[in-house]
Amino acid sequence: MRRRPLYGFKVGPRRQRGAVLILVVVAMIAILMMAALTLDGGHMLLNKARLQNAVDAAALSGAKTLGQIAGEINSGDTAALAARNTLLLNVADGTENTELATGISKKGGVANFAKVEFSSSVYGPFVFKQTASSEDRYVRVAVPEYGLAGFFWSFVQNFGSGSLGAKSVAAVATAGPSPTSPCELAPLVVCAKSDDADSAWGFGFGELQVLKTAAGNDSPIGPGNFQLLDLSGDLTGTGGAKTVGQLMAGGGYICPTVGETVKTKPGNTVGQSVKGLNTRFGVYAGNFGAPGEDHADSEEVYPPDWVVDYTNVEKGKGKGPEQGVLSLNDDGDIVYDDKPNASGKTDSTDLVEYYEEDKEIRADSGARIDGYQEWLQQSAACVEPGANCPGVFGRRILRVVVGDCPEGSTDGKSELEVLGFGCYFVLQPADQSGNSAQIFGQFVETCEGDGVPGPNPATDKGPEIIQLYKTYADGTPSADS
Repeated sequence: MRRRPLYGFKVGPRRQRGAVLILVVVAMIAILMMAALTLDGGHMLLNKARLQNAVDAAALSGAKTLGQIAGEINSGDTAALAARNTLLLNVADGTENTELATGISKKGGVANFAKVEFSSSVYGPFVFKQTASSEDRYVRVAVPEYGLAGFFWSFVQNFGSGSLGAKSVAAVATAGPSPTSPCELAPLVVCAKSDDADSAWGFGFGELQVLKTAAGNDSPIGPGNFQLLDLSGDLTGTGGAKTVGQLMAGGGYICPTVGETVKTKPGNTVGQSVKGLNTRFGVYAGNFGAPGEDHADSEEVYPPDWVVDYTNVEKGKGKGPEQGVLSLNDDGDIVYDDKPNASGKTDSTDLVEYYEEDKEIRADSGARIDGYQEWLQQSAACVEPGANCPGVFGRRILRVVVGDCPEGSTDGKSELEVLGFGCYFVLQPADQSGNSAQIFGQFVETCEGDGVPGPNPATDKGPEIIQLYKTYADGTPSADS
């Protein structure tokens, strides 16, 4: 009998056909799935970045608007509208955001797409209010779900339990004020009286104050000095009267910080100071030209404030629009001029009183000068859609240096330590009478700054700037932005 071979049975070449093909197909499927997930993942990251940029801009816009109108009727609606309109403007800016526009449309509009809320603290809680209070200063804009096209996303889900979920991204941003050392400074110094948190370095918020006095002999920084600082910096000129006028008009960019020293400037330079300041009221003279006029290349053009009206005295019955109605009498008291006499001049007999309840400044005769609260109300109207308010918000607020003034100074030129910065609301255009001039106004708690934002939330005192704050995935903001 023939014995059977001990070696294994060999498969013929024909029986091995297709084995490699199966391996190639499996490998190709794996590669395609990886490529598909990479494509979808890149698509998600790209749209996440675009959405976050749009939400960041919306939060900044909402916070800036809220800072201008908080406490006014429907301020919450107006701030939310500003935030959402900014988001829409970013969507409309370029074809790369077409998909985001589609996502908003699918949600039934931007009001359903983006959630806008307010808080008095950067840490929350955040809620929506139709009329936000004056304490509400922080805005959070959130898009909880932005659906994206799936591409291969759904195909991959068919191979599993669908645990990947719907393809969508989300974004949240928180914005609000932060203290800053301002750069656009008026060349004026205020000598600090105290560091009381409830006042502007010892000057009561809202109280009527004369910032620049008519006489230099009793100046706290020495005879011959009218509270002026030498902040010439890199401005064109030699630091003389022209530079002072430019700084009073808001044309400088000098950035002293707390703890630094600044030099005082002897002299008055009344003419240029008055002309520069009054551009904030839309009053132009000399080398300060009105917007829209032809100017030499070396001349700056300074826009007026949104609101230039300041008194309820009818035109022709008292001082005209280019003159103030407040002045100092011989006793140094602030009076209201509203009665033209036979010579065409006005009598200064009506003492001014500040009413704490309604925050108005009135004279005994019933005449009124619009204070900071009235200015806020009128400015709020300029934020409303369709409002036509030429100019720039906040031009009537001067950012001034608060200094540690030395006692017993014998001349008008010295160096002062910068203790901080104050916000001073100018009530009326400045008048020039010979070598005398006064600036009447009120210290207010906060104002817009233009320097580098600080790392912490605002402290409700001095210049501040709107910035973004870190916001964690759970929507909780952080103060270390």
